[in-house]
Amino acid sequence: MTKKMNVESFNLDHTKVKAPYVRLVGVTEGANGDKVHKYDIRFKQPNKEHMEMPGLHSLEHLMAENIRNHADSVLDIGPMGCQTGFYLSLINHDNYEEVLTMIERTLTDVLEANEVPACNEVQCGWAASHSLEGAKDIAKEMLSKRDEWHEVF
Repeated sequence: MTKKMNVESFNLDHTKVKAPYVRLVGVTEGANGDKVHKYDIRFKQPNKEHMEMPGLHSLEHLMAENIRNHADSVLDIGPMGCQTGFYLSLINHDNYEEVLTMIERTLTDVLEANEVPACNEVQCGWAASHSLEGAKDIAKEMLSKRDEWHEVF
């Protein structure tokens, strides 16, 4: 048996999951009772496929900007280094079905976008690496499998 690691996803058997899915990673309670819910939004099958960086980068900008239009509870949304998904952190928001709807609405916003927000050298650290069409392709594929998001394994 392998040693339990500090990072939750390092303890997940990536050969057993079935992307796409949205999985509650864990809940952390703060000193004042606030609860942070962290979700694994997996777009691509680990070790089989990944999102290309320009599309992923644009998807990050679009999701980060738009998801906040659908919930006040968003702390952060950011891509995984493996380029297979995103992590979403919410405060005091534990309704899984509402989270799925929030993600669905955000990805629909991506499909309707005419530009990538903050896609310039002043607001972005690698403004040359973007693809609106790439982001839309990723969003479209994820939305096409909306009914599978609750199935992790």
